[in-house]
Amino acid sequence: MYIRTVSLLTVLAFLAGLSVSAQDISNVDEIIKKTNHTSYYQGDDGRAHVKMTLSDRQGNTREREFIILRRNMDTEDQKQHFYIYFQQPADVREMVFMVWKFIDKDDSRWLYLPALDVIKQIAAGDKRTSFVGSTFFYEDVSGRGITEDTHELVETTNNYYVVKSVPKDPASVEFDSFTMHIHKSTFIPVKVEFEKGGTVYRIGEARKVETIQGFPTVTQSIMKDLNAGTETTLDYLKVEYNTGIPDTIFTERFMRRAPRKYLK
Repeated sequence: MYIRTVSLLTVLAFLAGLSVSAQDISNVDEIIKKTNHTSYYQGDDGRAHVKMTLSDRQGNTREREFIILRRNMDTEDQKQHFYIYFQQPADVREMVFMVWKFIDKDDSRWLYLPALDVIKQIAAGDKRTSFVGSTFFYEDVSGRGITEDTHELVETTNNYYVVKSVPKDPASVEFDSFTMHIHKSTFIPVKVEFEKGGTVYRIGEARKVETIQGFPTVTQSIMKDLNAGTETTLDYLKVEYNTGIPDTIFTERFMRRAPRKYLK
């Protein structure tokens, strides 16, 4: 699929042109649940080929490419498995990041380092740390539990719900709150701002959106660290849903022996 280059303004115009429900949703928990589903659970499973571009304060860039596989383990968005296989560059090739997501307890996360032939379990406290040196955190990639925060609907515009979320356990995270601008019709979070001490220091944005197999899909996203002056862009070069990915590959065995059939 060819994905044209567009600006954030074009994305906003695209989303604004989609039909919006005649009646707004006032229940913030329902909004968050739908947003979480759109962001991470559409279809029974999914596969994406992703290019990651890391930029520093001086404008220097580095690139990485990987495949994301995911499978929903139930129909209620309660359990999900993630598998991320790095293809290039050489220093991260064959590295694997795997997640078992749960709604009622901490996720289980593992990282396979092929150079050492070691599988390292990532502690729950490390979920708010850099994902392979990028400005995305581990938790940004696999998703934050919707019950970990208290959510408040602070504004409803013609096209967006604006929701502010405050962590229930402030000591477990580096932010005081984050605010999402959620498109009413698609429930895509177009913009997320993280705040600490009254200052926004981290911003995530959806830069490209396409409809793939009937699902509204973010095909380019960016995360900016305003303090460090760094940013990371994720380009989803190919996205597929309902591909028949088996649950058997989300195990330590396949972290060491990559399931090539599903990584092509």
